[in-house]
Amino acid sequence: MSAVILLLSLTVPGQSHPLHTQGIWTSTTGDTQQVTNLLAQLEPNNLSQQQPEPLEPVNFVNELSDIRPNDWAIQAVQNLAERYGCLLAYPNGTYRGRQVISRYEFAASLNECLERIQEIGTTINAEDLARLRRLQEEFARELAHLNRRVDALAVRRDQRETNQFSTTSKLQGETSLFFTGVMGDEKADGSGEDVEDNSVFQYRTRLILNTSFTGRDLLKTFLVAGNSTALGADVTGTNMTRLAFDLNTNNDVRLGKMFYRFPISENLNLNIDAVGGGFNANMPTFNEFFTPEITGALSRFGRFNPIYRQGLGGAGATLSYNLNDATSLSLAYLAPDAGLARSGNGLFNGRLAGLAQLGIEPTDNLRLGLTYVRSYYPGGKVSVSGEMGSRLANQPFGQTVTSANHLGVQTAWRVSPNLTLGSWAGLTFAQAEDYGMDVNQGDDATIFNWAFTLAASNLDSKGSRAGIVVGQPPKVTHNDGGDEDGDTAWHFEGFYRYQLTDGIGIEPGFLVIVNPEHNADNSTSWLVNIRTIFLF
Repeated sequence: MSAVILLLSLTVPGQSHPLHTQGIWTSTTGDTQQVTNLLAQLEPNNLSQQQPEPLEPVNFVNELSDIRPNDWAIQAVQNLAERYGCLLAYPNGTYRGRQVISRYEFAASLNECLERIQEIGTTINAEDLARLRRLQEEFARELAHLNRRVDALAVRRDQRETNQFSTTSKLQGETSLFFTGVMGDEKADGSGEDVEDNSVFQYRTRLILNTSFTGRDLLKTFLVAGNSTALGADVTGTNMTRLAFDLNTNNDVRLGKMFYRFPISENLNLNIDAVGGGFNANMPTFNEFFTPEITGALSRFGRFNPIYRQGLGGAGATLSYNLNDATSLSLAYLAPDAGLARSGNGLFNGRLAGLAQLGIEPTDNLRLGLTYVRSYYPGGKVSVSGEMGSRLANQPFGQTVTSANHLGVQTAWRVSPNLTLGSWAGLTFAQAEDYGMDVNQGDDATIFNWAFTLAASNLDSKGSRAGIVVGQPPKVTHNDGGDEDGDTAWHFEGFYRYQLTDGIGIEPGFLVIVNPEHNADNSTSWLVNIRTIFLF
């Protein structure tokens, strides 16, 4: 175990200047340097904060570029090198004899030097022996104090190992407290009813257990709770106003998500979702600034291309392969009803989605994603657009059995280190797989959406940030089996998060939907939100 002996800034009786004889580094049975570094972290006012650079043995003083023949301590340095073999210097051939250390470091180092001399059996003259004894006596108090602190650290370490939560798991937490107000005239559902404009104060929280058994794998478990009402069709007449983080568990704690991820080879990784899976969690969305549920975008639509909501909440697997430094391939499968044994459910007989994605990074500042998803929805469980667009976009053929091919292209351009411009476009080709009211088997529908995002990070020294989203939620542009969306809805979203501390941020934001449900006759929907985000 390594120990450091640095003789520095020592005032010797009878000398008019300090003795700068830095640099006795030895390898003995002690662990002084590691202990010193640890103590320095725990008690920064008592010990040096600097980690020492690696040193190399020096046999002759003339190998050191910053030692001169007329230096006042030249004789002492020569003795350390040539007589006692205790001298080490920096790899660049310098000695740095004026560098300062603490008395605690010096005391520990002095003790190690004595052990080094005894170990190698060097004959020491009476004068040097007397000097070492005087130094040992002078620093006996510091050395004893250091030993007591080391013993205390050992006791604390043993207690922590005995009482710690787990040797393999770490706990992480996210909580959001938010005030929301909805404004508008009539609901966007043609009912003529007024918008439910009551202001609410709600919360969402989750505890995350990150467990690793090998250091390269990850078992992740999410425990969630919340009381937030979905500000969708019941409140505003449209799901275009839903928030990214709405969740109502009636204040009960539930298992929200669990997956296990591990490497198969250096470039191939496998992710297995047991519950609550999502494509957005297993591969790049190219909109990572806005993607997280609690800390990302304000709205559902603002998080990422709706193509990633296919199969949401399911069980399945994802394979990710790095073809080279600039190209990656992801293949994934999710089944939201995989745990149900009833007919029309299960891993392969219910709702399902299969994905293939090619990620390309042509330059350090530009990323591109090309995504394809094949999805299937049994009757009564149709959600083609993930409840992000209009009612027609979500169920173009009503509750008739529906399949769909989804195409997506996503880009992220880092304009500067703290500014990223993103965009996406999504095109869905849905098909009726059965007959229904005014629907024939084989009827087709086309659904389109797009968005631009602007992410600004590190706006101040505390890491404050802001985001803007402008886009068009999913819209039915063609439908063999029913109506089409006639007008175009516009989505405007913005937020600014001011970081009070590393773990606390306050974020005011707004959401505006013009022509909700892609109908110009509907009044504009407004939503104001102020959330406080706690990370721990």
